[in-house]
Amino acid sequence: MEVTIQLNPAHNQLELFGPADNHLRLLRQSLGVQITARQTNLTITGKEKNVNTTAKIIDRMQKHLLKHGSLTAADVTLFLTRGDSSITDKTIAVYSNKKVIQPSTKGQLKYVKTMLANDLTFCIGPAGTGKTYLAVAIAVSMLKKKQIRRIVLARPAVEAGEKLGFLPGDVQAKVNPYLRPLFDALEDMMDFEQMKKFMELDIIEIIPLAFMRGRTLNEAIIICDEAQNTSPLQMLMVLTRLGQGSKMIITG
Repeated sequence: MEVTIQLNPAHNQLELFGPADNHLRLLRQSLGVQITARQTNLTITGKEKNVNTTAKIIDRMQKHLLKHGSLTAADVTLFLTRGDSSITDKTIAVYSNKKVIQPSTKGQLKYVKTMLANDLTFCIGPAGTGKTYLAVAIAVSMLKKKQIRRIVLARPAVEAGEKLGFLPGDVQAKVNPYLRPLFDALEDMMDFEQMKKFMELDIIEIIPLAFMRGRTLNEAIIICDEAQNTSPLQMLMVLTRLGQGSKMIITG
């Protein structure tokens, strides 16, 4: 199969192709295609699937160059490892501009779409796969767009195999160590002063699971993290907290 791409004449081809055509060489070696450049045209030859993937990555490279003004071999390698550019185009809008939050895999993209489309989402997966982080990102994004009025983040107060004994301080000080992972995710998505203000106004609540009994949460997004540590009765209690106009995400 052969495809010809018309390049944007505004782009510096040296930046796009890389020093000594290094970026094109990366594409050739990784995808097993032939790439020939003639003026503002690029001709890609090879197997249909690989040619289509190469064309998508080159389009992504052009968009990146237009947006950031530069393109490195590391950027090209990242596009190659991520594959389908439709995944990386799904950016989640949060308050902080310091970090771009977007799904990195097809599984994460499906997770994001499921959270947006449904009132109740269960996500099960190993540690480090973005279950909590993406759930918090969706919650912050919906708050920013005024689709909800508050965020409730809940987590069982369970230690990781070690007994720490009695902790000093008031109730909040005692439960803070257990809720630290949720604070870490929030700090990536808004600055400290904004987070502090939202928590003072109860727009964002980070609470242990035990404090949810008897509540009905309307127009909120509720995230129950580390749900594998809950009992069947606790899970029933959590699920019945869902009120009108609310979403719930259970991760574990």
